[in-house]
Amino acid sequence: MTRAAEFWNAVYDNDTAPWVIGEPQPTIVALEREGWITGRVLDPGSGAGEHTILLTKLGYEVFGIDLSPSAVAYARRNAVEKGVPTARFEVGDTLALSEMPDIGVFDTVVDSALFHIFGTDPDARAQYVTSLHAVLRPGGLLHILALSDAEEGFGPRISDTIVRESLGAGWELEDLRPSRYHGRVTEAIADQVGLPSSGPVDATAWLTRIRRR
Repeated sequence: MTRAAEFWNAVYDNDTAPWVIGEPQPTIVALEREGWITGRVLDPGSGAGEHTILLTKLGYEVFGIDLSPSAVAYARRNAVEKGVPTARFEVGDTLALSEMPDIGVFDTVVDSALFHIFGTDPDARAQYVTSLHAVLRPGGLLHILALSDAEEGFGPRISDTIVRESLGAGWELEDLRPSRYHGRVTEAIADQVGLPSSGPVDATAWLTRIRRR
């Protein structure tokens, strides 16, 4: 079951999000360096805004979208503090992207830790995939970094089978491989990971590259 905006607002208002680490995920940084991010970029579930900020600073046209108004407010403050006030963030429903005014079409989508949120809700997952397909140009690339069920730990986790089965018709899978996801231990997850509520933690993840047909 997916969470309402109020849940995510509380996470940002109380600074308990284990995924807010103060920097982009190294895996996403590597994707850009390797040339896998091009053109106009969508950052769905942009959260604290680290990837939108990074890519905007590098000269990309980037659109960060999050369901949570608190997340968007956090990201905008973060962008100003990091000297990238032009980074663009808007409140929006990633399950209905094409209904957002003037959203346009994207060449690349970078999903960092959003897809796995829908892992136990097949209807929401299908709706999300359809929503992405509607705003990604034919031939455009979708990158997904999602926590893997290969180990226990913080956050929702999914199998590679769920990724493959969710992105069938209308998509061409190019790569799916193990990766790492960096987080931090907060009070919200300390019991899950068996560590004190401070400091970094990382986890296994799936990195997927899929092309829209």
